[in-house]
Amino acid sequence: MSLKPWREIARPHKDVLEGSFKQSEFAADITQVASGTAPAEYQDAEKFFSRTYITEGMRLLLISVAQRLAGQGGDPVIQLQTAFGGGKTHTMLAVYHLASREVSTDKLMGVPPVLDEAGIHDLPRAKIAVIDGIKLSPSQPRQYGNTSVNTLWGELAYQLLGEQGYEMVAGSDTDGTSPGKEVLTALIRQAAPCVILIDELVAFIRQLELGKQYKAGTFDSNISFIQGLTEAMKAVPNAILLASLPESELEVGGTMGQRALNSLEKYFARVESVWKPVGTEEAFEIVRRRLFENPGERAQVEGISRQFSDFYRQHADKFPVETQSNEYFERLCRSYPIHPEIFDRLYEDWSTLEKFQRTRGVLQYMAIVIHRLWNSDNKDALIMPGSLPLEDSNVRNKSIHYLPQGWEPVIEREVDGPRSAPYDIDGHHTLFGGVQAARRTARTIFLGSAPSTREQMIRGVQAERILLGTVQPGQAIGVFEDVLKRLRDRLHYLYAEQDRYWLDTKPNLRREMESRKQNISERDELLPLLKERVTRVFGRNHQFGGIHVFTPSVDVPDDYGSGPRLVVLPTNAAYSRAETNQAFGEAEKILRNRGDQPRQKQNRLIFLAPDFDVVSRLKEQGRIYLAWRSIVTDIESGTLNQDLTHLNQAKRHRDGSEQSLTQLIRETYKWLIAPVEEFIKGKPTLNWEVVSVSPTAPNLVQAIEDKLREEEWLIYEWSPIHLRNVLKQWYLKDGVTEVSALKVWQDTCHYLYLPRLVNDNVFRNAIAQGVESEDYFGFASGKEGDRYLGFSFGRGSIASLDESSLLIDREAAAAYAERIRQAMQPTPQPTQPGETGGVATPGATGGTGTTTPTPGETEQPEAGSTAAVKKQFYGTIALDPVKAKMDFATLMDEVVQQFTAKLGVDVTISVEIEAKSRDGFDEALQRTVKENCNVLRFSNAEFEDGE
Repeated sequence: MSLKPWREIARPHKDVLEGSFKQSEFAADITQVASGTAPAEYQDAEKFFSRTYITEGMRLLLISVAQRLAGQGGDPVIQLQTAFGGGKTHTMLAVYHLASREVSTDKLMGVPPVLDEAGIHDLPRAKIAVIDGIKLSPSQPRQYGNTSVNTLWGELAYQLLGEQGYEMVAGSDTDGTSPGKEVLTALIRQAAPCVILIDELVAFIRQLELGKQYKAGTFDSNISFIQGLTEAMKAVPNAILLASLPESELEVGGTMGQRALNSLEKYFARVESVWKPVGTEEAFEIVRRRLFENPGERAQVEGISRQFSDFYRQHADKFPVETQSNEYFERLCRSYPIHPEIFDRLYEDWSTLEKFQRTRGVLQYMAIVIHRLWNSDNKDALIMPGSLPLEDSNVRNKSIHYLPQGWEPVIEREVDGPRSAPYDIDGHHTLFGGVQAARRTARTIFLGSAPSTREQMIRGVQAERILLGTVQPGQAIGVFEDVLKRLRDRLHYLYAEQDRYWLDTKPNLRREMESRKQNISERDELLPLLKERVTRVFGRNHQFGGIHVFTPSVDVPDDYGSGPRLVVLPTNAAYSRAETNQAFGEAEKILRNRGDQPRQKQNRLIFLAPDFDVVSRLKEQGRIYLAWRSIVTDIESGTLNQDLTHLNQAKRHRDGSEQSLTQLIRETYKWLIAPVEEFIKGKPTLNWEVVSVSPTAPNLVQAIEDKLREEEWLIYEWSPIHLRNVLKQWYLKDGVTEVSALKVWQDTCHYLYLPRLVNDNVFRNAIAQGVESEDYFGFASGKEGDRYLGFSFGRGSIASLDESSLLIDREAAAAYAERIRQAMQPTPQPTQPGETGGVATPGATGGTGTTTPTPGETEQPEAGSTAAVKKQFYGTIALDPVKAKMDFATLMDEVVQQFTAKLGVDVTISVEIEAKSRDGFDEALQRTVKENCNVLRFSNAEFEDGE
């Protein structure tokens, strides 16, 4: 079922449609009606009741009035005391038309059921006196023909019985003294059945200064008159008094007004029956009947209301709890075509404003709104808070009429209108503009928060109520949630705390933030911040030799390192998919040079570049964070004078902008760039390989390492076959059978066309795996003449990596191993004169210690003897005390480990330390050294006297 616009179902009254209504017409005037000069809708009883909804309070009141006039009970005195605009005068008019009987009661809509409930079949016609405190003057008598009336009691007597009645109180009227209870009782009994309507009584009596005599009497004489009148009403069974007393301070006035109210309340309280004010639910029908000629067919109204109700239930977590009940569906039906949320906000929030009259204020306001919406061809299904056309000058002026000064520019810039921020957001984002999301949201926040004051502990309207006032069935709730965040981040007069939002005439700190943001230096503040935050993202647990963030080429080391170096390019070297981009240019400068010198170890560099499309957002977010951080600092230090609310707001914005900055860093730094060289026409040509890293990966460094492994830009494990292929392609060719292992490792660090290994351990492991078989290559730790030292081929070995170590072509290694095996054969032959035996080495194939002959020589042991086997090794070396730690580690790797790697070899290591000082060692040093030696369990550690 489609959502038909409200204008196709309901039809406003003619005066609302045409805009011909006057604001004053909504303000009922009891005196005008009594004098016959009121507008027809108030003057004509039939028209009045046709547009009047008889509320529960009015129904009970009319029953009491009818019973009283018929002499069947009822209350003699009824005090109407409600908030400003609560419907007091309108109720008096209903009593006036009922009692005057100028129109038969059967023609007054809603009255016959009231009389039936009261049990009255023939309502007598009553005399009516209307006393309007605003129309009367304490010093100016009113003239009725030849009769001059001075006081309230004179006015009452003349209106009830004319000159005859006035004669009964003439003396008291002339003297300004109260006529007393007896006279008043006689007057009312003679006029009965009668109705006395007194409006704005406080407004009259507060003019009477204490101790001063007026033509209308004194303050005390008027209070005495009211006391006597209320007592007299009780004595006459078919007379009734209705008096209105103000509740708001605005209506009461100053000190005299409060004194008058206190005195009147004391006497009215003796016999009064307090009238029940208009309820919010009843206001639906009051407004609807007065503003709409036809609110729509019941079936159509229920159909629209059902769609809204179902929509709220389908998204129960997004809307207030009360929308889930069937009662809310009934509210939707009763208030149609106006959304209940409008009534709730006007009656609960706006009615707290002193100048806002409850029912009358709502009528006046909604009449202007409906007129504007009708003429602008509004297509909303309901008139919602988000529908309020605040861009219209009449609606805007009526809105700010009730509010303190300063709201007009707020509405114009931040809520609605062609120059407002929400209008701009809707205009530049199709997703928002299609449903006017920004404007509807801002209007709803205005309606729900404008009446609040800074003194309130809890301010603003909740997010769920903002959605209730904006979203219609079929629209995406997420769009309005997104635009709410957009408004929060952009508007200068919008405040947000947890899920509550409110507008204020005092700007939030956003304007201060915007001003500071513009003054932030990119070189001195922004780039250092970004460098620090980008560095923080990487942490320390990684396999890179170093991570260099925004580092000049001269400060990026040119070494072999413990791993490759990751160079994070600055924001001005962003990567884009365009043919020319800044990232490649900046990366090549660092790749080719270290400062002014050529870079040697080029294959040790990997680059991480920012995304060109996100860099500007990153910089902007960095500026925002710096601005909020400085604001928080200045408020806490007292440099910026702001209250606790603004400090909390600034802290929330600082923390939120910091989170956004961290997220944007991940979104920005996502392009991994690796340099490679390919040979084209015999010359190496530089190319760049690029791949993106997921911004959502939990650990950026881990994601980078995984991507490098996946793309094989960085090799963590190298198969011997790949090493053999590299050797064949670049080294062991054209008759070359051996190459320095160190040179091959270093070349992989130098040249971009060779594989990029994580570190030398990967290279060592590849050698160690390769020499375990005879399929790839051989290895030797050195060479003397034609003889290889530490030769390994077809057996496990720990590969040392120094200037002497060699990688040997497989065929050459196999041939050399074969010669060793042949030389090892025990075929005794006499040694020829002039020939010498071979030199013993620990490198025989098969893992047994044998003598290794010098290539080209034939070993011929003496008859009956066997080759001598070396069973012990001694070695002594002097270490540089400055480099001893590093040198000792090398000793362990290169010498000691050769023995410990073999089974059945006992190794003993002793360390001898000798230190001499010309000036002698002080006691502190001696104590420290001795204590350390004891802890380390030295067998002998002594200081001696020198010669």
